[in-house]
Amino acid sequence: MKDKNITDYSIEDAAELFLGNVDALIVVDSSIDTYKAVVRRGVFEDFLEESGSYHDLILDLWFHFNDSSEKVSGDYQIFADSTGVFKDKYSRRLKLFLNNEQEPHLVQLTVYPFEKEKKYIFVLDEFNDNESLQESLTSKKINTIQSSYLFSMYIDLVQDTTSSINVTEISDDVVNYNLKYSDWRMMIVNMIWPEDQEQFLRRTDPEYLKKNFTPGRTSSYDCMMRNLEGKYIWVKLIFSRAQTYNEEDYRFVFMVQDIHDNSMELLSTLQTYEEMAIKDPLTGVFNHGEVETQMNNALSFCQKSDVPASVMILDLDHFKAVNDNYGHSVGDTTLKHFAKILTEVAAEEKALAGRWGGEEFVIICREKNADAAYELAEKLRKRVEEYQFPEICHITCSVGVTELNKEDTFEKVFNRMDKAMYASKHNGRNKVTLM
Repeated sequence: MKDKNITDYSIEDAAELFLGNVDALIVVDSSIDTYKAVVRRGVFEDFLEESGSYHDLILDLWFHFNDSSEKVSGDYQIFADSTGVFKDKYSRRLKLFLNNEQEPHLVQLTVYPFEKEKKYIFVLDEFNDNESLQESLTSKKINTIQSSYLFSMYIDLVQDTTSSINVTEISDDVVNYNLKYSDWRMMIVNMIWPEDQEQFLRRTDPEYLKKNFTPGRTSSYDCMMRNLEGKYIWVKLIFSRAQTYNEEDYRFVFMVQDIHDNSMELLSTLQTYEEMAIKDPLTGVFNHGEVETQMNNALSFCQKSDVPASVMILDLDHFKAVNDNYGHSVGDTTLKHFAKILTEVAAEEKALAGRWGGEEFVIICREKNADAAYELAEKLRKRVEEYQFPEICHITCSVGVTELNKEDTFEKVFNRMDKAMYASKHNGRNKVTLM
């Protein structure tokens, strides 16, 4: 055939040449979820079975990460069936990975649908090395630009359609999905953090978008969304209505931006400031203000339920002598170790520890009556008595305990436990008094 004059070629000759050069040719019948590979050459001998499930073929072609063979989360694979629907001719470039290979094979895919049938012909060809290199460099440029945008698409609310869908973690190119906007919305809501789903449905409702977006307006909000790996990350959901002069033209651009790293850094900073606001800087336990807040919370809880609650105040005995004899640095170290003992025991008992001021500390005990709180106070007293403090070796504490009741006010509770603590001091120190 190579010596044949070009003007003498028939359609049969062209078909023979095509079948002799194409890398893969697949016939698909999506109505029965089946494909058959008529031609398999090169990389496709290993990539394709002779026949198989069309759904699985779509997963292999599309639903892996752009830079690896790792499959996307199963939650997102529900979009496979809508991806494999073609009404017109379709062409795009794909990255295919074979097992144990680190570098992808760059492939050109062209789809020819049968008229009015759910049957297609897939034609696939692998690029040569020079084309692959050029494609790889282009992809890197695109990835640099789009790295923070995970997803984008166009929406026509009047037609209830989506188009030009781009999932950057799957492909640099626009992916073919045959999805109504109303269907997409109800599928994607399952990827949103449960507590954010109601807001997502409200903000993506077509009537909400029509009412709240004038032409050219853009709005966004932050929420948590499951990514293609199945992990929840912070994202920014962005809606922008197209700038048109037709008030009845409701076309939008929708984008999902990855803001997880920045959000986690911000949350960490906020947590740091929150801790600074409620923690004692020397000992790390709750400060005076937070102790008062937690005591009021416990009192309110006690008044609204039949669950008991108790509080205690602990004061180090002869602490002034520590500062006078060893210096304030040793005094600070002693307070830190004292707070460490209280924190560890309180954690075991699901209680809260805080510093009231100076060498006085408070323990708030929910779900403990007077007897249980007294036992906890004795446990703390003994632990402090036996503890080997740096420099000073041993020190003791005096403790006052009281149970909350429904008629109590904050002042009554505090005065009662304070009197109990001073009673322990008066009776020889290193004691627990219940009042």
